[in-house]
Amino acid sequence: MGSLVYIRLIGYTAGTLLQLFWMVVILGYRRQRNFERVFFFLCLALFLFYGGSLLALNAQIYYAAPPAVLTAFAWTALCAGLCFLPALLVHLHLEYAETRELLQGRIAKRLWLTAVYAPALFFALRAYPLLSSPNGVNFVSPANSLGRVYGVWMVLALIVCADWERRFGVIAPDFAQELFHRIMAGCFGVAAIGVLTLHVVHPRNANESFSTALAYVPIVPLVVLIYYVQKHNFLQIGRQRNLVYAVTVTFLALLYLSLIRRVSIWMEPTIPPEATASILVFLLVVFFEPLQRWIGRRLHETAHTELDRSQKMTSAIQQVARLGNSAKLKEFIERWVKEQIELADARLILQEGGETSSLQDSGAESENSFEIQQGGRRLGRLEVKPHGAMLSGDTRAALEFLCEQLPGALDLCRLIEEKLRLERELAERERLALVGQMAASISHNLKNPLGSIKTILQVQLENPELPESIRGETKMVLEEIGRLSTKLNQLLQFSRPAVRGGSAIGSCDVRVVIEEVTSVLSHEAERRGVRLQTEASGDGVRVAVSAEALNDVVSNLVVNALEAAPRGGRVTVGALASEGTCVLMVEDDGPGIPAAVQEKILQPFFTTKPQGTGLGLAIVARRVAEFGGKVEWESPVRDGKGTRFRVILPLAG
Repeated sequence: MGSLVYIRLIGYTAGTLLQLFWMVVILGYRRQRNFERVFFFLCLALFLFYGGSLLALNAQIYYAAPPAVLTAFAWTALCAGLCFLPALLVHLHLEYAETRELLQGRIAKRLWLTAVYAPALFFALRAYPLLSSPNGVNFVSPANSLGRVYGVWMVLALIVCADWERRFGVIAPDFAQELFHRIMAGCFGVAAIGVLTLHVVHPRNANESFSTALAYVPIVPLVVLIYYVQKHNFLQIGRQRNLVYAVTVTFLALLYLSLIRRVSIWMEPTIPPEATASILVFLLVVFFEPLQRWIGRRLHETAHTELDRSQKMTSAIQQVARLGNSAKLKEFIERWVKEQIELADARLILQEGGETSSLQDSGAESENSFEIQQGGRRLGRLEVKPHGAMLSGDTRAALEFLCEQLPGALDLCRLIEEKLRLERELAERERLALVGQMAASISHNLKNPLGSIKTILQVQLENPELPESIRGETKMVLEEIGRLSTKLNQLLQFSRPAVRGGSAIGSCDVRVVIEEVTSVLSHEAERRGVRLQTEASGDGVRVAVSAEALNDVVSNLVVNALEAAPRGGRVTVGALASEGTCVLMVEDDGPGIPAAVQEKILQPFFTTKPQGTGLGLAIVARRVAEFGGKVEWESPVRDGKGTRFRVILPLAG
């Protein structure tokens, strides 16, 4: 046998094993994406090409006249790979272009796929008659058997792939990926020139050495891809180092066994095959110690790298935790873990009080779920989703280390958040106390003069000699004084010190208070043209609230509702005892509260009314806080309109 035969034998064997390597990696990776599926079938097509060529070459070496069945089988596999190879190459680049958002629209993609797969069926039908008599087929340049048209089709497919690679290089996020796409574009360009020369320009004078060199070209990009996957985590496969290492060791072992068999055959005239095989097997013992040192060094480097990565992640998380915002910390942890460990998704689920069962029922025992515990107490879990089928060992170790550090960050964030909340509450109380003192002083200094003015004007109105023009203006002044007096009363209500403690609160009948307020405000409702109705269910429902405080709450809510309801509208006041509490409801059918201001409506002096003081709802919130109740509201209620306030009151006794 000549040296070219050995070169072809080595190249076809390497090509076959390389395709098997990638098919096993993709099957083990199991990422649910069309790109990986098409890549698998592309490797399968190349495997059929190299496997068929290797089978035919071995048949020529071992048989003087290769069996027709063996030759037909080799030719069938080779043709199957050749017919679909150009289409799969273009399809793979279309899928990658779609992931990089260079290909928009399903219609354009379907047109591309129709254009590239239609010739595959044509050449498959053209190759079918050759299966019956494959003995005359040239296995060195098998594409020539499919004609010049196949060569033209392959050249066009390679040019399209080279152009796509050029475009991928332009938008590459870093230099490493840009260099990779440049190498790929160069390989496709060289392959296009080779196919053009060998199968289009000079198909009948195919040079055996040139054909062999052209068969080696597909091996180059797949070997380069292995390097980029390992070094730069290309296609996110690099995080699956355990899978890549396992498949690599397996195929190296297969290659060594194949080498043992080949050397045994070559040395058979001198040494028995069993002796040669034994020597080559025991030769591996020499490499055990260097291999062990290399593996130990690699494991140490990997552990050190992952530990540094985890410490870096923990440090960044601690910095965010010092801001004292649990929501932002949770969002940052999910995003940071996803980016740093290169995962498809990461989700942090924190356990609140009384939610242990919900955690267990929602998949906490998943292999990609990591529990966060502190002192035997379960705080939550971190759920991650890798790009492939599973997490590698070093990634799992990094996530476990991170989950051991998270309780400290979560506690730090909670404590700082509580500290900030208390500081804000203290500052707010001091501010409200100052406002209350000022309001009390203003009300006290203005109320007596206003009372005197009101009395004098009322006496003047009783004078029959008062001209009608002055009488009308006097009535207007009295109305304004009444309105001003109402605002001063609100200021006094707001500035009144809060009374805490059950003994000081007292109790009252909810229905009685509601009827008193509605009877007083019924005239105002009639003046505004609004229907005021009550729906208090049950008699004798007593709440642990003083009648005065409840009157303040109900009257302020009803006044606000009357002012919000349109003419002809309706305001409903109701109360319902349920599960140890009494729920007081005031509902109107006005325009509702704008979403932008809903968080501010309970703040003192915040109002959307031209002549409002902004104290009505603040008084409600303060009175409800005195007896440990709760204020809730809903807006809109129905058809984009209406507002419903719910005040939860503790029952007496």
